[in-house]
Amino acid sequence: MKLKPKITIADHFAVIEDPRIDRTLRHKLIDIITIAVCAVICGADGLFAH
Repeated sequence: MKLKPKITIADHFAVIEDPRIDRTLRHKLIDIITIAVCAVICGADGLFAH
């Protein structure tokens, strides 16, 4: 039996407003936030790997 999450990453961060200019958007803000959260969970501590 697969359990449904009580709250998703998208639900949790839905209140954050995207300050970027519309014409410069390549990726959804929630996608960037999700990648950043996953990276931190995996031990990332900076922008570049050493």
